[in-house]
Amino acid sequence: MNKKHTFVRALSIATTVVLLSLSYANAAEKEKHLFILSGQSNMALLDPNISFTPTLETNFGKDNIIVVKSAKGSQPIRRWYKKWKPGQGDQHEATGDFGDLYDVLMKKVVKALKGEKPATVTFVWMQGERDARERHGDVYAASLKGLIDQLATDLGHKDVNVVIGRLSDFDMGNKGWPDWTKVREAQVEVADSAPHGDWVDTDDLNDGMNRRGDQVTNDLHCSVEGYKTLGKRFAEKSIELIEKR
Repeated sequence: MNKKHTFVRALSIATTVVLLSLSYANAAEKEKHLFILSGQSNMALLDPNISFTPTLETNFGKDNIIVVKSAKGSQPIRRWYKKWKPGQGDQHEATGDFGDLYDVLMKKVVKALKGEKPATVTFVWMQGERDARERHGDVYAASLKGLIDQLATDLGHKDVNVVIGRLSDFDMGNKGWPDWTKVREAQVEVADSAPHGDWVDTDDLNDGMNRRGDQVTNDLHCSVEGYKTLGKRFAEKSIELIEKR
C-alpha cells in the first residue's frame, strides 16, 4: 500500500471516529432526565423555579430535564404509599385514602412525560413531620422503601435515584412530635441503603425570615432563604447521583 492510500485510509478512520463521537455526544445531550418532587409542607412551599430547576438546566440543558412537583402540607406517608401498615400494637387512628396523593402525582408525571421514556428518574422526597407527630416512626423506613419500590415499578425504572430531605432540628427533644428523631434516623437509613440514594441536611435552613416576614429559629418550616438553599442542595445531590452512574 503506497503512502497516498495509507494517508487516505487513516483520514477515513479518523473522520469516522469523529463522527461517531459527535453522534454519541448528541445522543447524550438529548437524554431526558425526570425529576419527581413530592412530600408535605416543606416540599409544598419550595418553588423549584427559584433554584432547583435553574441548577439542573445549567448542568443538563433546559430541554433535557423534566421536573414534576406534587406536594401537600400536613400529610402522612400513607397518602402516597398504598400498602402502608401501622406498627405492631399501634392504636393510632390512620385515616385517609392510602395512596391517593400518589395517584395525583403519577397523573402529573404521565402528562409531563408525553409518552417519552427518560434516561434517568430521580425521586426527591421531603416529608415525615406528620408521621413523627402521629408516632409512626417505627414503620417509616419500611413505608418509604415501599413507596420507592412502588414508584420504580410503576415507571419501569428499577434503578431510581433517591434524594431525601432529612427532617430538620425542629424538635430534637421529641416533645410535640414524639417520633421526630426516629423519622430522621429512618430517612438516613433509607437513603444510605438505597443503591442510588442520598440525603440532604436541612438543620441550618429553618432560621431567619419566613414567608410571613417573621424572624424564626429552628422552625418547623424553612426560611425564605432556606428554601432557596434547599432547592439548590436537592439539585446538586440529584446531579451527583446521576453523574455517578
